[in-house]
Amino acid sequence: MEIKETPGMRVLSAACRLTIPEIRSVAAELTPAIAAEAARCDMEPAGPWTFIARNLPRDGKTAFDIRFCLPVSGGGAVPRSFELLDLEPIIVASATYQGPLRSLFSKGYAPLVAEIENSRHVFSGESREVYHQWRDGARYQRIDIQFGLAR
Repeated sequence: MEIKETPGMRVLSAACRLTIPEIRSVAAELTPAIAAEAARCDMEPAGPWTFIARNLPRDGKTAFDIRFCLPVSGGGAVPRSFELLDLEPIIVASATYQGPLRSLFSKGYAPLVAEIENSRHVFSGESREVYHQWRDGARYQRIDIQFGLAR
């Protein structure tokens, strides 16, 4: 586990209320649409895709709020379809997961959650997945899992 501050960033994003099993199909639809809107607005990608969750559940049946974010720079046109937001830096407990998405929760999230729960830190309710290497359907992913800390 690494404790660090995330950078502030401008993102073009879309918010949804989903269950964990719905993320993959919705991301497959939304991420190309967000990227196309960024290009239409003359925005350049300025970092890896970041998915931000609020109160991520521990089961696959509970809906929660998630935001699909593409960090961007530049741009002249006003986005029509998605929100342009400036995200503030936050303090997170972080771990990098490398492997298939099917093991993300058991081998990525579970060890990090256990380490945070056994520490003096308190979850803020926000969590992030930063996709350093991601392609839908790929067998190998590299994802920075981040849990916001209240203290």
